[in-house]
Amino acid sequence: MSEPIHIVCPQCEAVNRLALERLRDAPVCGKCAQALFTAKPLEADSARFGKHIARNDIPVLVDFWAEWCGPCKMMAPHFAQAAQRLEPRVRLLKVDTERNQDLAARFAIRSIPTLALFRGGSEIARQAGAMDAGRLVAWVESQLGQS
Repeated sequence: MSEPIHIVCPQCEAVNRLALERLRDAPVCGKCAQALFTAKPLEADSARFGKHIARNDIPVLVDFWAEWCGPCKMMAPHFAQAAQRLEPRVRLLKVDTERNQDLAARFAIRSIPTLALFRGGSEIARQAGAMDAGRLVAWVESQLGQS
């Protein structure tokens, strides 16, 4: 059995310890008993963003977007499809740059949509522009060295 990893609950934000081998076994939160993976992107404010980036031991893909952005709206269903394909290997977050201007400034988001991939609390890759689900999954997997 491998070293346990930490997964932040998408419902109650509790940090759960979990054996890596159990990721695909539909694990539930030890605090609220809800599913740790929902196959849906999570809306994130600054606090939720910080906790998921810092405490998840799996990579986190963030979609920086805005309600008024046409390409963002076009990409939204593709990002949701990517969540179905990437979880539980990757957690997906959506950050509205209008509501979370502090995060947009902190990460120097100059165009939207912008995808940022984090691992171990640090940004490891970034891609601006809308993508379909297939290209998005392929980009993430190439950045993580997976296929």
